[in-house]
Amino acid sequence: MHPLLRFTLDLFEPFEAPAPAAIAPSAPKKIAYPAGPLEPGQPLAQALSPVSYHHPQATREVHLEGAVVRYAFARGKRRTIGFVVGPDGLAVRAPRWTPLHEVDAALRTKSDWILRKLHETRERSTRQQHAQVDWAAGAEFPYLGAPVRIALDAAHGFAAKGAALDGQPDAAGVRWLRVALPQSANPAQIRDAVQAWLMREARALFVQRLDHFAPLLQVQWKKLSLSNAGTRWGSAKSDGSIRLNWRLIHLRPAVLDYVVAHELSHLRVMDHSPRFWDTVRTVVPDYAALRNSLKEPAIPKW
Repeated sequence: MHPLLRFTLDLFEPFEAPAPAAIAPSAPKKIAYPAGPLEPGQPLAQALSPVSYHHPQATREVHLEGAVVRYAFARGKRRTIGFVVGPDGLAVRAPRWTPLHEVDAALRTKSDWILRKLHETRERSTRQQHAQVDWAAGAEFPYLGAPVRIALDAAHGFAAKGAALDGQPDAAGVRWLRVALPQSANPAQIRDAVQAWLMREARALFVQRLDHFAPLLQVQWKKLSLSNAGTRWGSAKSDGSIRLNWRLIHLRPAVLDYVVAHELSHLRVMDHSPRFWDTVRTVVPDYAALRNSLKEPAIPKW
């Protein structure tokens, strides 16, 4: 490993404003050719062009295994070269005295990791864009892993809850959430009404599943709080307090159960040691596969 190299896996580490620097391109190693036949009407030049990643604050450029990577570069009071791949792309920070050719050499040393993270980040962004919900009548969102569509019905208050879910799916296999709002309701009103209903559903279901798994794990939970965290699904404290992300209500029941069992298991083992995972396994034998499904969940971006 390069003596100055330190790469960071945190996708969301804050990044200081980069200092201006000259673009220093290097010769590409190879061209990234298309994996399959050309799409109809696709220009040959476009099909043969290398993959590119462009940070909006890019000040330098490097070619890594056929990909063009324009990255944000800054110098600072640090001892090592640091890489951060975030939603905007690659950002690099280096000590003030490090020559630029050493920075590019460090990038090439870890080109596989950088390109993999850039690809994963781009795919994640694409999925998030596809997960955007147009909050209007007929909009669709996932509920316990199955599609639900919104119907506006101002004539009903639905037992003062503001919304009610139809009992049976329609011919297309979709259930409808009937929301007590007029057809003239704006997207923010519809979103807020749906979110309020989902959070009520989440709390009721969480309590039910906590009560199911706690006796099996021989623990007692004392308090449940709903979390609105962007990247954390749950947490537990030794005093029996449990926090669960209400967005879990979007996921299929087996995944939700895994998170509940995971947090309850922390009431017995407050770390992630082998003993902890053995505890989880006693109630969720396939926890590893369910855990992996949480890495890229297909849920709306609220």
